[in-house]
Amino acid sequence: MSDLVRPAEAPLVIIQPGEARSFWQPVPANGFVQCLLESGAIGAETQFAMGTQTVDAGCYVREHQHPTNEEVILVLEGQGEALLDGSRVERLVKGTCLFIGKGRPHRFQAAAEAPMTFLWLMMPGGLETFFARIGRERHAGEGAPAPFPRPADVAQIEAETVFGALPPKT
Repeated sequence: MSDLVRPAEAPLVIIQPGEARSFWQPVPANGFVQCLLESGAIGAETQFAMGTQTVDAGCYVREHQHPTNEEVILVLEGQGEALLDGSRVERLVKGTCLFIGKGRPHRFQAAAEAPMTFLWLMMPGGLETFFARIGRERHAGEGAPAPFPRPADVAQIEAETVFGALPPKT
């Protein structure tokens, strides 16, 4: 067996519960996001960002697409549904995993009974920047704020991060 060879400067990062940057999210998702890993912040060679999002019961992540990013979604808790490519509805339950290629429209909705939490992995990253810019900083132990609107310049924020225009509805 050969010895493992790795550069001394190769990153090793451990994020304990409550240590990640976290942001309350505006309507229509409500809930909150935790930005666990960002390639630029940790010195990773491969560009990515990873975190979790909790969508309040009955709320949703509006339909969107990422023209230059691939995304992985893994449902950790709760259930709901995904609207994919504008018409396909897929049930989401704990353990459901989706790979969403570049430019594929998608939307997630939590069931009315309980919040839904999923892990997201964005390659390359950028989603963490969007969440920080539209959200409000969240601190451990604080209660959820009253629902608040998306920023007035959300379209500009989307254009500057990882979002593209949806194809026209036919």
